[in-house]
Amino acid sequence: MSVVIPIFNESANLEKLWQRLLPVAQGLPYEWEIIFIDDGSSDDSLALLSEIAGRCERVRVVELARNFGQHAALLAGFRECRGDVVVTLDGDLQNPPEEIPRLLKAVAAGNDVVGGWRAERQDHAYRRFASRLHNRVTSLIVGVPMHDYGCMLRAYRRHIVDTVIDCDEKAAFIPALANSFAKRVAEIEVDHDQRSGGESKYNLLKLAQLSLNLVTGFSLLPIQVVSLTGILIAVVGMLFAALLLAHRLIYGPQQEGAMWTLFAVLFFFVGLLFLALGLLGEYIGRIYQEVRRRPTYLVRAVHEGRFPVDS
Repeated sequence: MSVVIPIFNESANLEKLWQRLLPVAQGLPYEWEIIFIDDGSSDDSLALLSEIAGRCERVRVVELARNFGQHAALLAGFRECRGDVVVTLDGDLQNPPEEIPRLLKAVAAGNDVVGGWRAERQDHAYRRFASRLHNRVTSLIVGVPMHDYGCMLRAYRRHIVDTVIDCDEKAAFIPALANSFAKRVAEIEVDHDQRSGGESKYNLLKLAQLSLNLVTGFSLLPIQVVSLTGILIAVVGMLFAALLLAHRLIYGPQQEGAMWTLFAVLFFFVGLLFLALGLLGEYIGRIYQEVRRRPTYLVRAVHEGRFPVDS
């Protein structure tokens, strides 16, 4: 079993995380390893992770060359880990490590992917609302309904992890990508604690970017909707022109207010046109990113653990 944990500026939480994670791992009836990925932290996170790796040979620290983002860091961890089951976890201690045995039990029951569901989230109301909206959109697009696609406390079987790695997508949303390959997916309620220290790295803008990546990465529905909307607008425009012509023939020249109505309708159509261009640009941009074949991340070094601990 491998535990993969992306870390970005979490120095305030790392020692507490290690003190809680180690007894959980030691209590498991499996061989285990822990992979920390330092995602370009600017604080003391890398030094603390190296110090933890120095205490335990089952810990490895993957040092990325800069901050590539949470999902790129997870991909780096997936390539480094060797477990038959891979558990992912945030480093801010809002996901309790003590929930890991329950995830593994659900995997042992025959599920390919097991997601955590933060039924009692300890976040602000606007974050909860935005996440609910995000989860509904994701469920609709992926076709696998889940309450919580944003929870990083998840477990994957090895073949799912290997398939995600083979995809090598530049803007991958791993929970959704993994669910699209899984035969059996389960979700279990997990605790969600207040952040122990430091600041959240996810704001509403990042959540919106993630949702946009998801929509354009998993579905052609938006562009198809735009095309259908264009046809509908054309039909409505022709009917409106016919109505104006009939009005003019029956009642003579139009009143002055009708011109402003035309302006309003014109602006509405222009807005829709720009929306369509933006969506087209998003798709073209994604194709451009894939064609360039630039690496999703760069590993600067891997710090191996040195001393054995009781398992």
